[in-house]
Amino acid sequence: MSDIKLFTLAGNTLTQLTSSSSPLEKALQTLFESNLETLLGVRFLASEFSTTNGGRMDTIGIDENNYPVIIEYKRVSSENVINQGLFYLDWLMDHKGDFELLVRDRYGKDVADEIEWSAPRLICIAADFNKFDSHAVKQMSRNIDLISYQRFGDELLLLDQLTTVSTKASTATSFSNVKSSKYKTNSQSLADADENLANLYSDIETYMISLGDDITQKTLDKYFAFKRIKNFACVEIKTQLNVIRIYLKVDPTSIELEEGFSRDVRNVGHYGTGDLEVTIKTHQDLERVKPLIEKSYEVS
Repeated sequence: MSDIKLFTLAGNTLTQLTSSSSPLEKALQTLFESNLETLLGVRFLASEFSTTNGGRMDTIGIDENNYPVIIEYKRVSSENVINQGLFYLDWLMDHKGDFELLVRDRYGKDVADEIEWSAPRLICIAADFNKFDSHAVKQMSRNIDLISYQRFGDELLLLDQLTTVSTKASTATSFSNVKSSKYKTNSQSLADADENLANLYSDIETYMISLGDDITQKTLDKYFAFKRIKNFACVEIKTQLNVIRIYLKVDPTSIELEEGFSRDVRNVGHYGTGDLEVTIKTHQDLERVKPLIEKSYEVS
């Protein structure tokens, strides 16, 4: 756990807040489940979900990019939530119908039809993890996040993403999607882009990733998602228009919108997440959007 210190300010006097990282209790799990979208960008599906092999998953949900998510909480130091979570991931892949039924019943058929099965996620939450935990997940080609927490009194909760490991969809999955749809995937659009547009995207991608070592990139059919704990940018390649569109988690009312560059899409249907759409045509546009990307990154 990083050595983070928080202080309260009263006049000219600073007082350090005492943190607590005691073992996670059921009440804190309930707090997480009541605020999954705010904390993790995950829509809640079920708590203590029983599997057919006698197991019980702490929390399951579906994230912003429609990946199935299993959340396991480490309550005692001896508990191996990583291996336990991997066991549940394998069970989930063999019982997709059970998960799809849950999604359909809670969020409707349209959401259930969009479930992304190429790389389901495991999120492990604990008061702390050791260096062996972090090393172990980096050796696995699975989507795993290790997130530690600290409480400061009764009013503050700090989350720290210690390790995130990402795996990409298999080639077979990608080709299958291409054959079943008359529309190009975002990856195909990038492959078909001219040199200038491809170079512009490469510079956007490099900039996004340079913002922090806690960033992962997810390749979906309709967009590329850049995320910390939650998405902070979703990128679409528009070869027919010769532009790149970025969706950011920035309140459109907090900035001065510019026609042809930035647009409020709170009430406009679009892929990915974010209420602000920015259209990038040149490297000059990229320089202009960087402060907005950083703003979105900071709140994600």
